[in-house]
Amino acid sequence: MTFTVAVVSAGLSQPSSTRLLADRLSGAVTAGVRAAGQEVLVENVELRPLAHALADNLLTGFPPPDLAAAVRSVTEADAVVAVTPVFAASYSGLFKTFFDVVEKDALRGVPVLLAATAGSARHSLVVEHALRPLFAYLQAVVVPTGVFAATEDFGSVAGRRLSERVERAADELVTLLVGRGPSPRRREAQRRADPFDDVTPFEDLLRGGG
Repeated sequence: MTFTVAVVSAGLSQPSSTRLLADRLSGAVTAGVRAAGQEVLVENVELRPLAHALADNLLTGFPPPDLAAAVRSVTEADAVVAVTPVFAASYSGLFKTFFDVVEKDALRGVPVLLAATAGSARHSLVVEHALRPLFAYLQAVVVPTGVFAATEDFGSVAGRRLSERVERAADELVTLLVGRGPSPRRREAQRRADPFDDVTPFEDLLRGGG
């Protein structure tokens, strides 16, 4: 089975520490899924290029094609990794706006790994007091370990501690993902599959009847 993991990154700068953390998390998740004997497809959803499209959607109620594709990648994924920079002790406005336009029940029951980046360790509880309540409202299944990375955590010494948190959170997501199987939306799509997609050739029917 091939699982799909959507990795949402709300970094604003280029290069972005938020995207760097997202890549490390997706790499750890990919390694974990493959170690479990399954395959994985990672779909990266960068929010920075979608800023204008998100504003247009809020004003008109209709998503432009690029935003619609990004939302579809997230809502049809078997699991989600969501990473935001910290703005004013909470998630960024860009991050929140994206999940505002996602259908309310689209992430119900979907395993989610939450992470955040900031310039200072004083924001280290942002995953717990800001991100986790948001995804609880969306009825996602959030893994116990949230990952926070301050600028100093990307250094050589603190980096080892960050790597340990990344591995632990990724293992928790992989356990949920492999244990529960495809997302509710994919299971529903499979259940509603066109019965005429798999048709027995008429010659085989005649041969069986004979």
